[in-house]
Amino acid sequence: MQLRRIQRERAVDAVYDALQRAIVSYSIRPGTRLNIEELAEKLGVSLTPVRNAIQQLATEGLVEIRPRSGTFVATLTVQDVEETFKIRGALECLAAESAVENLSSNDIRLMKELLESLRKPVPDDDARQIHERDNGRFHQMLVEASNNRRLIEMYEALNAHIKIARIHAGDSNWQSRLQIERKEHETIMAAIEHHRLADLQKALRKHIYGAKDHLALALHERERQMVAS
Repeated sequence: MQLRRIQRERAVDAVYDALQRAIVSYSIRPGTRLNIEELAEKLGVSLTPVRNAIQQLATEGLVEIRPRSGTFVATLTVQDVEETFKIRGALECLAAESAVENLSSNDIRLMKELLESLRKPVPDDDARQIHERDNGRFHQMLVEASNNRRLIEMYEALNAHIKIARIHAGDSNWQSRLQIERKEHETIMAAIEHHRLADLQKALRKHIYGAKDHLALALHERERQMVAS
């Protein structure tokens, strides 16, 4: 485990950044038990900022705090991805029942603008971040149009797990699905514009399950590489 000593004034932010980078880069591997005293010594800080950073990482799902067992880097399996995306599909299809009628002409215009943004080339360094932002906002608008507060809260919590799955997968081949994804988005948009609920739900399932299969494959490959190393 290689960690640099902390020099910044805001120790808790610096500790969080250091641990988050180590987890995402697999310098600290899934399932590793985290010793707070050891981390504090390696980073050159007191115990408090480490504890606070651990709590923040736990909230985001990157770390698991197990009572009477300790603190561990979260593990994520292909089955976790399968289950999470199936729930996502169910929630979006449920949201669509109301959203297909609730989305205003202005909402539809904004969603089209997001899809147009997703078609534009961007610098490689920013491409994935911009894509995930606009793609996430597109789907969020659909869910929010359900006007179902509990459904929206469940969806937002689920999205946090999906982000974690993408981090764990470390999918360097994410752009290979973009052309398919764009066509799927166009089908979703057409169903929304024509208020066709059955077509919208069918398009959402195809889109979400396609993303699931792609991410599960990337995660499986990451696991294979870990075992090989």
